Amino acid sequence: MTGEQFRSIYADKPEKACRTLFDEYCKYVYAVVFSKLRSTAAPEDIEECVSDVFAEVFFGLAHGKTDERELKPYISVIAKRRAVNRFYSLSGQAESLSLDSEEFGKLEADADTEVQTEQKLLGRELMEQINALGEPDSTIVIERYYYEHSSAEIAEKLGMKPSAVRMRAARAKSRLKKALGKKNGTL
Repeated sequence: MTGEQFRSIYADKPEKACRTLFDEYCKYVYAVVFSKLRSTAAPEDIEECVSDVFAEVFFGLAHGKTDERELKPYISVIAKRRAVNRFYSLSGQAESLSLDSEEFGKLEADADTEVQTEQKLLGRELMEQINALGEPDSTIVIERYYYEHSSAEIAEKLGMKPSAVRMRAARAKSRLKKALGKKNGTL
């Protein structure tokens, strides 16, 4: 289909002209867009990009922005440009921020970032101290307080008496409090 053919159909029936053009070039446009976006885009993003290509093509042809020659090169250029633009916007390369720029200093972290970081560090520290308890105390603490298993269940797994598990859990908990208190300077 040429630009002239499109405009002659468009003059009589605009919807038919758009449908005919879409039917003729849809697979081609999809192939061009897919080849550029397959590694970074979801199928919905590819379909949206194809729609954007046809919207631009229809607008350009309806307003005489192309000559009467073959449309394939015109459509190809639009498809490639749209796909590349979409690639950069999806991959986050459309706008990069330099560490030296003034805007970098204006970036603020979420209010919860500091709290989350502290919680992660405390969690790591706690796991280090639990592992330092040795076996079977570390297993008892994890089973009891992390997995919320009963003393009877833990005793069965470890081949111990439930009373022994309770006693070891209490002693391990006390040792953890002391170790964490010393490390944080609270004792």
